[in-house]
Amino acid sequence: VNSWYDPGREREAAMTLISQGADMVTHHTDSTAIVQAAEERGVFAFGYHSDMSKYGPTAHLTATTHHWGEFYIDTVRQVLAGEWTPVNVWGGYAEGMIKLAPLNDAIPEEVKTRIAELEAGLTDGSFHPFTGPVVDQDGNERLAAGEVMDDAALGSMDYFVQGVASRLPSR
Repeated sequence: VNSWYDPGREREAAMTLISQGADMVTHHTDSTAIVQAAEERGVFAFGYHSDMSKYGPTAHLTATTHHWGEFYIDTVRQVLAGEWTPVNVWGGYAEGMIKLAPLNDAIPEEVKTRIAELEAGLTDGSFHPFTGPVVDQDGNERLAAGEVMDDAALGSMDYFVQGVASRLPSR
């Protein structure tokens, strides 16, 4: 939708995907329109930024939720004390900055158990979702088996991996 917040276009995009057969939608925008459209049309949705289950009690499976309050408080304290230095911050589960909203009852128990295992691994560092092998659409190995992609590599990805049906536009 080319915007962080455009409920009308977000809804239109969701409805288009659903009418084409999508049975699950998600988004990286700032309104509840996607979850509401999913609820209306009887498909599932994955929320973003906050728990959106009240906008789609049947549709909303869960959401990635952000908890940056403590980070902001600590940063302001550092600034006020003259101790802050500018750095890139990639906080996640281990830092308590990312969590999942409560899981929908429609999610099978064995899936909920696996989610809990993965969350524990994200928190203690034993699981990293970007662990090789990573192979691009042309069959080139971009990350060797067992290696973990660092932040610089994640930030500069300019390829799709095998299994993604779409192609990147040429430059």
